[in-house]
Amino acid sequence: MIHFVLLLNRQGKVRLTKWYSAYSQKERKKTIREVTSRVLGRPDRLCNFIDWRDYTLVYKRYASLYFIFCVDKHTNELIMLETIHKYVLALDRYYENVCELDIIYGFDQAFYILDEFIMAGEVQETSTRLILKHVYDQNALEKSQEKKTGLSAIIS
Repeated sequence: MIHFVLLLNRQGKVRLTKWYSAYSQKERKKTIREVTSRVLGRPDRLCNFIDWRDYTLVYKRYASLYFIFCVDKHTNELIMLETIHKYVLALDRYYENVCELDIIYGFDQAFYILDEFIMAGEVQETSTRLILKHVYDQNALEKSQEKKTGLSAIIS
Protein backbone atom coordinates (compact mmCIF):
# COMPACT_ATOMS: atom_id res chain seq x y z
CA MET A 1 0.00 0.00 0.00
CA ILE A 2 1.11 3.54 -0.72
CA HIS A 3 0.91 5.74 2.37
CA PHE A 4 1.80 9.07 0.80
CA VAL A 5 3.23 10.71 -2.31
CA LEU A 6 5.53 13.74 -2.16
CA LEU A 7 6.93 15.87 -4.94
CA LEU A 8 9.88 18.00 -3.86
CA ASN A 9 12.24 20.26 -5.71
CA ARG A 10 16.01 20.17 -5.15
CA GLN A 11 15.78 22.91 -2.52
CA GLY A 12 13.31 20.83 -0.49
CA LYS A 13 10.16 22.82 -1.26
CA VAL A 14 7.08 20.67 -1.37
CA ARG A 15 5.28 20.92 -4.69
CA LEU A 16 2.60 18.27 -4.23
CA THR A 17 1.48 15.95 -1.42
CA LYS A 18 -1.12 13.23 -1.36
CA TRP A 19 -1.83 11.28 1.83
CA TYR A 20 -3.47 7.86 1.75
CA SER A 21 -3.07 7.14 5.47
CA ALA A 22 -4.34 9.21 8.36
CA TYR A 23 -1.73 11.66 9.67
CA SER A 24 -2.35 14.73 11.81
CA GLN A 25 -1.04 18.08 10.55
CA LYS A 26 1.79 17.91 13.08
CA GLU A 27 2.74 14.38 11.95
CA ARG A 28 2.59 15.46 8.31
CA LYS A 29 4.98 18.34 8.86
CA LYS A 30 7.39 16.14 10.82
CA THR A 31 7.18 13.40 8.18
CA ILE A 32 7.84 15.83 5.33
CA ARG A 33 10.82 17.27 7.18
CA GLU A 34 12.29 13.81 7.87
CA VAL A 35 11.70 12.45 4.37
CA THR A 36 13.08 15.60 2.75
CA SER A 37 16.30 15.44 4.75
CA ARG A 38 16.71 11.70 4.06
CA VAL A 39 16.16 11.95 0.31
CA LEU A 40 17.93 15.22 -0.46
CA GLY A 41 20.93 14.32 1.69
CA ARG A 42 21.48 11.07 -0.15
CA PRO A 43 24.21 10.83 -2.82
CA ASP A 44 23.01 10.28 -6.40
CA ARG A 45 25.00 7.08 -6.88
CA LEU A 46 23.04 5.17 -4.22
CA CYS A 47 19.86 3.20 -4.93
CA ASN A 48 16.42 4.80 -4.91
CA PHE A 49 15.08 2.87 -1.92
CA ILE A 50 15.36 3.96 1.71
CA ASP A 51 14.21 2.01 4.75
CA TRP A 52 12.41 4.54 6.93
CA ARG A 53 10.50 3.71 10.11
CA ASP A 54 8.34 0.69 9.22
CA TYR A 55 8.12 1.70 5.55
CA THR A 56 10.19 1.96 2.42
CA LEU A 57 10.69 5.25 0.61
CA VAL A 58 10.89 4.81 -3.15
CA TYR A 59 12.01 7.90 -5.00
CA LYS A 60 13.19 9.02 -8.39
CA ARG A 61 14.57 12.34 -9.52
CA TYR A 62 13.38 13.79 -12.82
CA ALA A 63 15.01 17.11 -13.75
CA SER A 64 14.58 19.31 -10.66
CA LEU A 65 11.83 17.28 -8.98
CA TYR A 66 11.95 14.31 -6.63
CA PHE A 67 8.95 11.98 -6.80
CA ILE A 68 8.72 10.10 -3.50
CA PHE A 69 6.36 7.25 -2.62
CA CYS A 70 6.15 5.84 0.89
CA VAL A 71 5.11 2.18 0.72
CA ASP A 72 4.89 -0.85 3.00
CA LYS A 73 8.04 -2.91 3.42
CA HIS A 74 6.53 -5.89 1.58
CA THR A 75 5.63 -3.81 -1.52
CA ASN A 76 7.70 -4.43 -4.63
CA GLU A 77 9.99 -1.40 -4.98
CA LEU A 78 10.57 -1.92 -8.70
CA ILE A 79 6.85 -1.77 -9.40
CA MET A 80 6.71 1.50 -7.43
CA LEU A 81 9.60 2.89 -9.52
CA GLU A 82 7.63 1.94 -12.62
CA THR A 83 4.53 3.64 -11.17
CA ILE A 84 6.54 6.81 -10.60
CA HIS A 85 7.82 6.61 -14.16
CA LYS A 86 4.29 6.12 -15.55
CA TYR A 87 3.06 9.12 -13.54
CA VAL A 88 5.89 11.28 -14.89
CA LEU A 89 5.15 10.09 -18.44
CA ALA A 90 1.48 11.00 -18.03
CA LEU A 91 2.42 14.44 -16.69
CA ASP A 92 4.88 14.87 -19.53
CA ARG A 93 2.29 13.99 -22.17
CA TYR A 94 -0.39 16.15 -20.59
CA TYR A 95 1.77 19.24 -20.09
CA GLU A 96 3.91 18.57 -23.19
CA ASN A 97 7.32 18.46 -21.49
CA VAL A 98 6.42 18.95 -17.84
CA CYS A 99 8.43 21.23 -15.59
CA GLU A 100 8.18 22.37 -11.99
CA LEU A 101 6.11 25.43 -12.91
CA ASP A 102 3.50 23.24 -14.63
CA ILE A 103 2.95 21.40 -11.36
CA ILE A 104 2.89 24.62 -9.33
CA TYR A 105 0.34 26.38 -11.54
CA GLY A 106 -1.52 23.30 -12.74
CA PHE A 107 -1.58 21.39 -9.47
CA ASP A 108 -5.25 20.48 -9.88
CA GLN A 109 -4.47 18.54 -13.06
CA ALA A 110 -1.41 16.93 -11.44
CA PHE A 111 -3.67 15.76 -8.59
CA TYR A 112 -6.30 14.54 -11.02
CA ILE A 113 -3.75 12.49 -12.97
CA LEU A 114 -2.41 11.04 -9.71
CA ASP A 115 -5.96 10.20 -8.61
CA GLU A 116 -6.53 8.36 -11.87
CA PHE A 117 -3.40 6.26 -11.19
CA ILE A 118 -3.79 5.62 -7.48
CA MET A 119 -6.94 5.20 -5.42
CA ALA A 120 -6.91 4.63 -1.66
CA GLY A 121 -3.19 3.89 -1.72
CA GLU A 122 -3.35 1.19 -4.40
CA VAL A 123 -2.44 1.43 -8.09
CA GLN A 124 -5.71 1.28 -10.03
CA GLU A 125 -4.81 2.05 -13.62
CA THR A 126 -1.52 1.73 -15.47
CA SER A 127 -2.54 2.70 -18.99
CA THR A 128 -1.25 6.22 -19.61
CA ARG A 129 -3.46 6.53 -22.68
CA LEU A 130 -6.61 5.68 -20.72
CA ILE A 131 -5.69 7.98 -17.84
CA LEU A 132 -5.11 10.90 -20.16
CA LYS A 133 -8.38 10.16 -21.95
CA HIS A 134 -10.18 10.51 -18.60
CA VAL A 135 -8.34 13.76 -17.86
CA TYR A 136 -9.23 15.23 -21.27
CA ASP A 137 -12.85 14.13 -20.85
CA GLN A 138 -12.94 15.84 -17.44
CA ASN A 139 -11.49 19.02 -18.96
CA ALA A 140 -14.14 18.99 -21.70
CA LEU A 141 -16.85 18.51 -19.08
CA GLU A 142 -15.52 21.44 -17.05
CA LYS A 143 -15.42 23.68 -20.14
CA SER A 144 -18.98 22.79 -21.12
CA GLN A 145 -20.11 23.49 -17.54
CA GLU A 146 -18.34 26.87 -17.60
CA LYS A 147 -20.13 27.73 -20.84
CA LYS A 148 -23.49 26.83 -19.33
CA THR A 149 -22.74 28.80 -16.17
CA GLY A 150 -21.51 31.75 -18.20
CA LEU A 151 -24.66 31.77 -20.36
CA SER A 152 -26.98 31.53 -17.36
CA ALA A 153 -25.15 34.41 -15.67
CA ILE A 154 -25.61 36.55 -18.82
CA ILE A 155 -29.32 35.65 -19.04
CA SER A 156 -29.90 36.50 -15.36
